[in-house]
Amino acid sequence: MANEVRVRYAPSPTGHLHIGNARTALFNYLYARNLGGKFIIRIEDTDQKRNIEGGEESQLQYLKWLGIDWDEGPDQGGDYGPYRQSERNDLYKKYYEQLLEEGKAYKCYCTTEELEAEREAQQERNEIAGYSGKCRNLTKEEQAVLEAEGRRPSIRFLVPEGETIAFDDMVKGNVSFDSDGIGGDFVIVKQDGTPTYNFAVAIDDHLMKMTHVLRGDDHISNTPKQLLIYKALGFEPPVFGHMTLIVNENRKKLSKRDESIIQFIEQYKELGYLPEALLNFITLLGWSPKEEEEIFTKEQIIEGFDADRLSKSPAFFDKQKLLWMNNQYMKEQSIERVVELAGPHLIKEGLIEKTLSPEREEWVTSLIALYQEKMSFGAEIVQLSDLFFKEDVSYEGEAKEVLSEEQVPEVLRSFAEKISALEPFEADGVKKAMKDVQKETGYKGKKLFMPIRAAVTGQTHGPDLPKAIELLGKEKILKRLNAVLD
Repeated sequence: MANEVRVRYAPSPTGHLHIGNARTALFNYLYARNLGGKFIIRIEDTDQKRNIEGGEESQLQYLKWLGIDWDEGPDQGGDYGPYRQSERNDLYKKYYEQLLEEGKAYKCYCTTEELEAEREAQQERNEIAGYSGKCRNLTKEEQAVLEAEGRRPSIRFLVPEGETIAFDDMVKGNVSFDSDGIGGDFVIVKQDGTPTYNFAVAIDDHLMKMTHVLRGDDHISNTPKQLLIYKALGFEPPVFGHMTLIVNENRKKLSKRDESIIQFIEQYKELGYLPEALLNFITLLGWSPKEEEEIFTKEQIIEGFDADRLSKSPAFFDKQKLLWMNNQYMKEQSIERVVELAGPHLIKEGLIEKTLSPEREEWVTSLIALYQEKMSFGAEIVQLSDLFFKEDVSYEGEAKEVLSEEQVPEVLRSFAEKISALEPFEADGVKKAMKDVQKETGYKGKKLFMPIRAAVTGQTHGPDLPKAIELLGKEKILKRLNAVLD
């Protein structure tokens, strides 16, 4: 095995970058970077029917957005290309012909209908489903007859009987399979000449000199088949590591049909999440640092990444923790970056114009700054700042209770009088007006501030009140105060 660590992320271009796939890519990336090795992208696109247009570009785009880079791949080449399986068919041919020649694989002429009938018969007999091996010992003459009928063969790997396939997994420890439980001789080349997943992956990982294969737990059933291919071809296998599943709040495996959790990286970008926060969060889905802290820079994660600390228990996708973490990052950003994340959502909802005057741009920046401490992601600004885009306010719940207190008319009349004469209409002046109301009426604290907040915002909690009043503007404030007084 090569001294240099070489690991890969090998997506199929069948969809967008899912949170589980992003974690696989990230852990491989961190492992390589921590040990000074190489991280490679390989596109497994042999299943042309399932590939979607733009699937490869989308995968690469959102890995880059997360802050993951690679040393070799389809977009930049390398010494072990091509990096798309569809461009490697000539490489596979050499190895399946070798297996055929050595009697470790054979041509199978069974039709789909025959295989289905065989499966149904096995089920009726309560047997484990698997290929019976009926084409294993066909003579050249028998093969010629079948080919004359127009049958095109697939190629099956000859699975040895009664063999234990064992390996030391980086996460699970010692794992073993019985070859008799694999389900019979499996197809390594389809009838159309396309190599199957397990065959192509084994060849690619060997030729690309992969030292470690870190992947999701759902791949563990593929490992014995790949190890058999390695052994049959005389290849040294890589070290395997199967990361535990990601589960939802019901401790069920995260399914792409689970609508309670946002699952695609593209969606997080569109919602105005920070890539560095999402990378931090994904890192903690199945890996634990030595320190008790949870907020890390990418450089700190790389330095501290130790594969021995990969979890053996399922990783819980905690939505509230992600919101908290993104909020921690949001608080630390420059207001310019927060505006970049939040502003497009106000435009999308038709609340502000796409092209703003300098004065309007300053107002929008001040509005977003008002909620920066509270905002968990960019799109949240629409809900948080709702009161600034309404003409009228409805008074319900706590706000209605506050406005029913006996001192309210006196406080609001005094405040309306003070701010109607206020020029310029700015937060500092609003703050002074409140102090003047306190002196004039004798009311202070909640008795003073709560009625004003409830009257002008319809809420009893919210951002800095003087600044909010400045941004709402004198005309809107006086209209709301008078509406309550009336």
